Amino acid sequence: MFVKEVICMQANGVTFEESRLQELASTKATFRDYISIMKWGITISNVLATFAGMWVSSHGHPALLAMLYTLVGTALVVAGGAALNNYYDRDIDQLMVRTSKRAVAQGKVAPGAALAIGLSMSAVGLALLFFLVDWQAAACAFVGLFVYSYLYTVWFKRHTTLNTVLGGVSGAMPPLIGWAAGSGGSLGLAAWTLFFTFFLWQPPHFLPLAMKKTEDYRNAGIPMLPVIRGFRETKRQIVIYTAAMVPVSLMLTTLHYEGWIYFIVMAVLGLIFLVRAVQGLFIPEDQDLVWANKVFRFSLVYLMALCIVLVLSVSIF
Repeated sequence: MFVKEVICMQANGVTFEESRLQELASTKATFRDYISIMKWGITISNVLATFAGMWVSSHGHPALLAMLYTLVGTALVVAGGAALNNYYDRDIDQLMVRTSKRAVAQGKVAPGAALAIGLSMSAVGLALLFFLVDWQAAACAFVGLFVYSYLYTVWFKRHTTLNTVLGGVSGAMPPLIGWAAGSGGSLGLAAWTLFFTFFLWQPPHFLPLAMKKTEDYRNAGIPMLPVIRGFRETKRQIVIYTAAMVPVSLMLTTLHYEGWIYFIVMAVLGLIFLVRAVQGLFIPEDQDLVWANKVFRFSLVYLMALCIVLVLSVSIF
C-alpha cells in the first residue's frame, strides 16, 4: 500500500518528501518557529566576535553609532544566512535526529517563507553595513554570507570531507567585519591574525561534534570526515588545527594589539586545548565519544574566553 502511494505521488509530480512537508505544514507556525530558523544562538556568538574585532581594532574606543550599525548589520546577515541554510538543507535535516525538529524540516515554516526571510534580512544587513559603516565591512559580510549560504550549504557540506574547514571561512568573517568597522576599513596583518585564529578554531570545534553525530551524518549521506575517514584521522586533524591555532592566536600581542594579560590567558587555555586534543590519540576506542564531547565543550569555553579577553586586555593595556 505504501509503495502504491509513493508511485501515485511521483506520477503526479510530487515527491514523498514534498508530500510529507505539505502534511506537516498543516500545523500553523508560531513566532518561535520563525525565530528558530535564524539560529539566534549562533547569531549572537557571531555578533560577540564582531564586537571583539571592532573593539580591538579601535584600541577600545569604537564610535558608538558605528558600533550599533555594525552589530545590527552583522546580526541581520548572519541570521539571514541561517534562514537560507534552513531553506536549502530541509531535505537532509529531516534525515538527522539533531536537525529533524527544525521548523522548515518539519514543514511548520514554508520553504518559500524561509527563503524570503533569509534573502530580505541578508540584503538589509548588507545595505546597513555598506551605507552606514564602510564598504570593507560590507564586503567581509558578503563573503561570509556567500561562503556559508551557498558554497558551504550547497557544495562543500554535501561533496567533500573538507566541508568543515572550507566552511570555516564564513565563521571567521565576523571578527573581520568588526575589525574593518573599527579601523576605518583597514585590514592589516593583525586583522588577518584574528581571522585565522577563528578560522583554525573551527575544525577542533566542529569535528568532535561530527564524531558525536556520525550516524546522523551517515544516514543523511553527508561526507563528514569521521564518516569517510574514521575517528583516528579525525582526531589527528583536530590536533593539527589546534596546534596551529595556539601560536597564531598569540601573535596579537607581538603585533602590539593585545597586552600580556591576553597572551598569558590564551597561552594557558590554548595549551589546555592542545593537551586535550592530543589525549584523543591515546585513549581506547570505546572512549572516543566521551573524549569528543569534552573537547567540544571546551572549545566553547575557549571561544567565549577569547572574545572576553580580547576586549578586557585591550581595555587594561
